[in-house]
Amino acid sequence: MMDFMGLMKQAQQMQAKMAEAQLELEQTVVEGEAGGGLVKVVLTAKGSMRSVSIDSSLLKPEEKQILEDLILTAHMQARAKAEDAMAEKMKALTGGLPLPPGMKLPF
Repeated sequence: MMDFMGLMKQAQQMQAKMAEAQLELEQTVVEGEAGGGLVKVVLTAKGSMRSVSIDSSLLKPEEKQILEDLILTAHMQARAKAEDAMAEKMKALTGGLPLPPGMKLPF
């Protein structure tokens, strides 16, 4: 029979590490770009948008749709990088602990 107190202690340590990881992810910044760097979006690894940068050459009324598409693309790229950063943090946190497929811990 497993040592229940030992298991509880491990769970508490994991919970503390998860809280620390959440703080780190909120401070981890990722950047996505589109149009060869003409549009840049900066997010935290938890998905909060920090900034959008648009090259002034794109600020033409006739190119409105292009600009909107570039912003969307840059945001999607930054979000993918944020998800990768979260996955790496979880991998380090769980230390190879076998979690069921699709199970996401509270991030």
